[in-house]
Amino acid sequence: MTCNSGLVGTTLWAIVATTAVTAPANVFAQSSPVTQRETAVAPEINPPGDIPDDQVFITYKSPGGFSMQVPEGWSRSDAANGVSFADKYGRIVIDVTPAEQAPTAASIKQKEVVGLVASGHAVDVKDIRTMPLPAGEAVAVDYLSNSAVNPVTDRKIRLENRRIYYFRNGKKAVLTLSAPAGADNVDQWKMMAESFRWSS
Repeated sequence: MTCNSGLVGTTLWAIVATTAVTAPANVFAQSSPVTQRETAVAPEINPPGDIPDDQVFITYKSPGGFSMQVPEGWSRSDAANGVSFADKYGRIVIDVTPAEQAPTAASIKQKEVVGLVASGHAVDVKDIRTMPLPAGEAVAVDYLSNSAVNPVTDRKIRLENRRIYYFRNGKKAVLTLSAPAGADNVDQWKMMAESFRWSS
């Protein structure tokens, strides 16, 4: 997961991007409901959430037709269309659904991102781009958002997120990586995104 500067200009990811579609957050905010939007909380000064350099990763094989490297020891929750892994504020979510055609940076901007801003928690979109990955060309969206309220501390924290859209043979997989804003996980996020494989 990237540091604050990493989300604004994630160098490693921007270099491999073949097509970039950058759009200010206020473009998407115009499609939000008329009701007042949630206020963004300030990022943590010393954010928790770095995935350690010596973290062990294991291969998760899903009955939904994909596999991916995930951190060993993170709690897993299965869902009808995918799976999620969590550790403190770190979160990995993968959803697989039918899709008629491969997403593009333009189509993600026009539909999914508008919905994300309208329904999310103080979402601030930083970048939308197409990137080549071993599983095929994908679309990545980098954005900031508030977390849900922690039931123990009764507070929210600011999160940075990367959402990646994969497609093959009528199926779309959406991988969302989240961590406290300012955490440094750029290498781990890159590795996990590149480890995604379709198995059926």
